[in-house]
Amino acid sequence: MLYPVYVHMGDTEHAHGVTFPDFPGCFAAADEWEGLPAAVQEAVQAHFHGEPDAVPAPTPMERLAQDPQYRDGVWLLVDLDLSRIEGRAVRLNVSLPANLVKRIDAWAGAHHMTRSGFLARAAQQAMQQQA
Repeated sequence: MLYPVYVHMGDTEHAHGVTFPDFPGCFAAADEWEGLPAAVQEAVQAHFHGEPDAVPAPTPMERLAQDPQYRDGVWLLVDLDLSRIEGRAVRLNVSLPANLVKRIDAWAGAHHMTRSGFLARAAQQAMQQQA
């Protein structure tokens, strides 16, 4: 399904940041334009993990384009695969070295992710590389 996302253009020192008008609190970022669609898909999957029925319908672009909070950036329509949103989350207990947890939290925070979202993404990427 096509969803509008708002891209805050980056530069040589900053990634392109993405906000989701339809998903408050969901953010994505990528250094290159080509990386934005994958980053957006991953952010949505992490944001709605365990709650696939909570995904709202997209807001019409005509209404969003009138909103004054969206200035100095560009709109991008992204085809989200909502079937990839996982169902019920499962709580688990994992032991990791304290310094690794600090690094994970710092990286996840800098990329507007949760620790769980980061670990889920890292696991999915590792399994895709092995396939």
